[in-house]
Amino acid sequence: MAECNHDCEHCGQANCEKKDLREKPNPKSDIKKVIGIVSGKGGVGKSSVTALLAVGLRRKGYRVGILDADITGPSIPKMFNLHTIIGGTEEGVLPAETEKGIQVISANLLTNDEKTPVIWRGPLIAGMVKQFWTEVIWDKIDFLLVDMPPGTGDVPLTVFQSMAVDGIIMVTSPQDLVSLIVSKAVNMAGMMDIPVLGLVENYSYVKCPHCGEKINIFGKSHAEEIAKEFNLKLLAQMPVDPKLAELSDGGEIEKAEVDYLDKVIDMLESLEA
Repeated sequence: MAECNHDCEHCGQANCEKKDLREKPNPKSDIKKVIGIVSGKGGVGKSSVTALLAVGLRRKGYRVGILDADITGPSIPKMFNLHTIIGGTEEGVLPAETEKGIQVISANLLTNDEKTPVIWRGPLIAGMVKQFWTEVIWDKIDFLLVDMPPGTGDVPLTVFQSMAVDGIIMVTSPQDLVSLIVSKAVNMAGMMDIPVLGLVENYSYVKCPHCGEKINIFGKSHAEEIAKEFNLKLLAQMPVDPKLAELSDGGEIEKAEVDYLDKVIDMLESLEA
């Protein structure tokens, strides 16, 4: 293979890893910042973090969109009580809108029965995610949050290669293998030249309702060690919060009044400066 001259426009190598494969969004879209919410494994509450960030940013007056790229396990619509099938015009697809004005696109908003599973192979799923970027009309969005499926497979690769991602936030949990899991996602982001903006640890502790003591039910947190190991900022440590689970299950996540992610929101606001 010839040495890369970084001239992707005139590159003759079909499989060059450095070639810019980014797609343009819908011509009617207006998007300022694209932030990926990423996890190395499932079950760490990545979608909850995405939803709470969207709610917090919206409360501060920003126009926010959520692109639910977790096609086979979409949970964003349920959190926001969205059940209507989305429509569109000749110019593109129109996202659903929550009660507070957050724009949302998800596979669950494309079917009559949200309980029907998406049984597709990777390329088809990745193709749908790309369509969410190129065909949906995102209206004057300050922050488009991309809720990605866990791992380093087809969909994260498609997002990193196809979209103009400004940075990613890693979500993890306090478990022994978390360092190895985080390393894979961080290394993938590095290979794609996507900056990692920081680390959020979920399920860090539970607070006793009687005395207020913090109990590490999943073991000692390794978040600070991991953040230091990969030169990341530890932006937040979120507790297990039964009230949040209740609001999510009831489609009322926009009623959540928590400050767990305030530092993350401050960091995102700094990107606007």
